[in-house]
Parts: sequence; C-alpha cells; structure tokens
Amino acid sequence: MKIPADLPGADLVAAGIEALKRGEPTVEALLVSVGSSRMRAAGLDIPASPPLAHTPEIELYLAVGAEHPGDAHSRYNALIRRLVSFERALERQAHAPVP
Repeated sequence: MKIPADLPGADLVAAGIEALKRGEPTVEALLVSVGSSRMRAAGLDIPASPPLAHTPEIELYLAVGAEHPGDAHSRYNALIRRLVSFERALERQAHAPVP
C-alpha cells in the first residue's frame, strides 16, 4: 500500500520509511518503528528497524533529546500524537467500504 499523502503525519511516516530503507536511525525512522506493528496491520510495508540498544520509544526519546535538549518531553509527545493520528486515519481508510 502506498502512503496516502492526505493523512495527518504522512510526511513524517514517508520520511521515516525512506530512512529505514537506508538503515538510518533518524527521528522519523524511530517514529515509524514505534508504530510499525499497527501500520503493518493496516497494510503498509514497513522495513525492519536497524538494531537498537533500547526500545524504539526510548531511542526516539533519546534522539529527540539530542536535537532539543530542553524540550524533549513535549516534542516527543507531539511526535507520538502525530503518529497516532496517522495510524487512526490509516486504519479508517484501510477498513472503509469500497464504493
């Protein structure tokens, strides 16, 4: 399934998938890794994550903290909210009846 560009957070997910394909543990790639199970269940082809020292959630928090040391908590939460919005919209679209 192609990533629907009109879904909230699609830009982050697309960038994350591309980074995963290259084996790069970017913030976007780690975000996709956090939601990979749910996105796979909805029909997206998500590449495997590179080996991580911690869970994707912890690695994401550490990466956000490295980029924004004083604001890691709120930025991490904002990314997770965008991910959840994307996942919900993707699931609705995947399970919508075909006209």
